[in-house]
Amino acid sequence: MVLFPQPARGGPRTGHMIVCGDDALAERLAAELTAVYRERVTLVVPPSAHRSGPAGPAPRVSALLGRIQVAMNRTDGDLAAPRVIEAEALDEAALAEAGAREAAALALVHDDDATNIHAALAARRLNPRLRLVIRLYNRKLGQHLEELLDQAAVLAVPGLDPEALDTSTTVLSDADTAAPALAATAVAGTSKVVQADGLLLRAAERTPPGQGEAADHGLCTLALLSSTTSDPAGAEGTDASGREGPTLLPDDDTVAAATGRGTVVLETVAHTGPTPPPARLTGRGLPLGRLFSRRVRWSLTGLTACVLGLAVAAWLTTGDHPLHAAYLTLLDLFAIGDPAIGEPTARQVLQLLAGLAGLLLLPVLLAAVLEALGTFRTASALRGPPRGLSGHVVLLGLGKVGTRVLARLRELGIPVVCVEEDPEARGVPLARRLRVPTVLGDVTQEGVLEAARIHRAHALLALTSNDTTNLEAALYARSVEPGLRVALRLYDDDFATAVYRTLRAAHPQALTRSRSVSTLAAPAFAGAMMGRQVLGAIPVERRVLVFAALNVAGHPRLEGRTIAESFRPGAWRVLALDTAEPDERLPDLAATPEHDGADRPAGLVWDLHPGYVLRPQDRVVLAATRQGLAELLGRQPTPRARRPDVHDRW
Repeated sequence: MVLFPQPARGGPRTGHMIVCGDDALAERLAAELTAVYRERVTLVVPPSAHRSGPAGPAPRVSALLGRIQVAMNRTDGDLAAPRVIEAEALDEAALAEAGAREAAALALVHDDDATNIHAALAARRLNPRLRLVIRLYNRKLGQHLEELLDQAAVLAVPGLDPEALDTSTTVLSDADTAAPALAATAVAGTSKVVQADGLLLRAAERTPPGQGEAADHGLCTLALLSSTTSDPAGAEGTDASGREGPTLLPDDDTVAAATGRGTVVLETVAHTGPTPPPARLTGRGLPLGRLFSRRVRWSLTGLTACVLGLAVAAWLTTGDHPLHAAYLTLLDLFAIGDPAIGEPTARQVLQLLAGLAGLLLLPVLLAAVLEALGTFRTASALRGPPRGLSGHVVLLGLGKVGTRVLARLRELGIPVVCVEEDPEARGVPLARRLRVPTVLGDVTQEGVLEAARIHRAHALLALTSNDTTNLEAALYARSVEPGLRVALRLYDDDFATAVYRTLRAAHPQALTRSRSVSTLAAPAFAGAMMGRQVLGAIPVERRVLVFAALNVAGHPRLEGRTIAESFRPGAWRVLALDTAEPDERLPDLAATPEHDGADRPAGLVWDLHPGYVLRPQDRVVLAATRQGLAELLGRQPTPRARRPDVHDRW
């Protein structure tokens, strides 16, 4: 184990935070806790394969620490940099060395689920009161793990406060957190979304109203857009944009005075698109339309009607019982009856017709069997894009993030064509099960995007883990279709700014957006470490608004104040009130409720009276800046909050 201690300049403080991981999410989370919440952070990373020297830190760790230090220097020079520990294995010894016994919270954000699970079990043994925030992709496993670790905390600490137990273990997925915003970026009119109590909310951009037109404020105005958004050569506004930059959570007077600037308003949205087809060939019944073609179905229907007609004719001409007449007709049909020698002429004619129908039935049955076998064989194969497909979304990359975005797009009924180089990628089975057209191939090779019908697509979502690949795909797609809506997953802020300016200048009429998964996910993980439920993050240009659920009790800036008095412009704003009884409330407002319609209990109320007084038992949903949320939770707000930091890479 190797330690790289940093000089502490903020004074001693109990209950520090521990972050375990070595990717972009760990970097953003450590900087978020340090620069925004002003917490002392210990960062535990695996050792690098190559070191710069016998006594020096590994290059990867140095780069990681350097980026965090740059973020804090831009925000507040008096903040102490995180203490960095290198550990071969994330076991009890490593966690104890990091101070897990005295820590307030531990975030396990390794990309490997098994590593995070083993570390969580070890941490719970070391400190039953430790708040755990675990990054897991597997949702069901995460639910079971939460129950197991919470039960372990109750057994180890009898009489544990129920509110503390609610936040004792939180399982999050960076892919789930980012998927709604990434999916919505590709959809016209839903550039930013967040889900609360089963309701899909949209942060819609509004252009400045014309002369004599009334502005549409929706549920409320979330932000004023920067004055550079309409400039083809300008960049998306950041914290460094000054007065020309975006203004988050403005009051009514500021909105009224900001003439000529676009706004971001909050409104509810319900999907009205076509219902997606059945996702798989399973269920209570197997539809014939999926097994047999239309010709085979019509042939079977005609032959069935013919056999019924022959059975009725035999009954009328021979005078036999109807069942006996039908039985004889079937015997004749399958050529297993005796010849009708000496029988009446009508009987002989019917026998000949039944035999002819039997001959016609054989090829139809053979065709039906072959079609059914072919259907079952192709059910497990990837489907190619149909020829007439248009207005779809081309999704590049079916990793963890791409898989979640694919599921989200299908929930909205949006046609998708996937492009993936690895046939064993995580999202390929989902695409196969949902019957989503998929092209296997390297997106940088000629002909791959053409196979995905990029020239008739509505949008391109480049979500591979390689920034260069995403950029190359976007540039090629724009050369094919200049007006294509493009959203790229980019991590590096400088790179994203250069890409945005170049594409915006070359194609001023086309929408270009860059998104960072770690930037979207970091506020949710940081909020969970502080014991708060973050519902989602919405980008406003290259800044972020956080939506959180908060119990009013214990927050003097909310408790006993009216809705109007609790509003802090530029920091936080109460948007909704949970009217359900405390024992009937959803533990996770970001999840979709299992009940619907009349059986659904009271939920969130969004049309709040300004004079309503917030009570201790109330739970509210609010929008806040990262600094505002930190201040609301009782942390000292970061000075000079308008300066840029590493988080605002939007």
